[in-house]
Amino acid sequence: MPGHNLGVVERTTTPPQSPVVMPAGPPAPGARRRRWLTSRAAYLLVIPAVVLELLIHVIPTAVGVVSSTLKLNQYTIAEWLSAPFVGLDNFRISLDFSKPIGEALLHSFVVTILYTVIVVFVSWFLGFAAALVLQQRFRGRGLVRTVFLISYAMPAYAGILVWSFMLQRDNGLINHILVNDLHLLDNPPFWLVGSPAFASTAIVAIWRLWPFAFLMTMVGMQSIPDEAYEAAAMDGAGPWKRTWHITFGMLQPVTAVLLLMMFLWTFNDFNTPFVLFGSAPPASIDLLSIHIYDSSFSDYNFGLGSAMSVLMLIFLLVVSGLWFLFERRHRREA
Repeated sequence: MPGHNLGVVERTTTPPQSPVVMPAGPPAPGARRRRWLTSRAAYLLVIPAVVLELLIHVIPTAVGVVSSTLKLNQYTIAEWLSAPFVGLDNFRISLDFSKPIGEALLHSFVVTILYTVIVVFVSWFLGFAAALVLQQRFRGRGLVRTVFLISYAMPAYAGILVWSFMLQRDNGLINHILVNDLHLLDNPPFWLVGSPAFASTAIVAIWRLWPFAFLMTMVGMQSIPDEAYEAAAMDGAGPWKRTWHITFGMLQPVTAVLLLMMFLWTFNDFNTPFVLFGSAPPASIDLLSIHIYDSSFSDYNFGLGSAMSVLMLIFLLVVSGLWFLFERRHRREA
């Protein structure tokens, strides 16, 4: 009946309307430029490093490889691109150990290997020992660390010049202390002449290099958690076992990279012997870098010197490749 519907209010619901999507217009010129710069920022930041790498390493290396196949001397160096092409003759002369040039190169290579092994091992040992001692907390530890890094922060030429004055025979500080103060020697020796020149140069190189080994080892030790030492001490491990199994064991990745870097730097060392002796070092310290320099700029045989440089580069690449293979195999076994 109609009267029954007087109190009922009818509710009507409208279906929800979907939002209207407006078509996107073209991006603003400023936004388009920022998007382009963002997508290419990495390439733009790498360009200066690539240019420097090309100018400092790639192009000089390529020029050296090309020069090693030419007959370059004081007569042809002015127009070196038109110098006579000799192919691999410079390499044959360098590797002919029965001739004076090859024999001298072999002697220089052996001296360089011996020098590198001694300097790297002693520098690493001193750096490891110093970092191990300075892991202990004591008053003045920061000052001692700073003092240890002085020789590394000092400019190379300045430090080596100081050593060259100290090693002089007549008025050097070393002979004054050993002869006049301590009376350990009757006559002052020649530290920069003959066979003692090898030891003198190695000492100077170690003095310059060991703070770097100390710094890298100290940083590596600070990453070792204290819980490892505490757990080893609770298991009854003494100081020696904790040092060998925890400190030395967990530092193996850092030590491997450190030894490779120091080997490459020391094998290429030119500053130390050149500042101490100039371009004519004694035969006992005829390092490969100085030997190549003499062949190029004293004998004016630039092609032969370039060939020796290429051989030196090949040797260092082989050493680095063997190191990477050994590290990869060691990681897989671990």
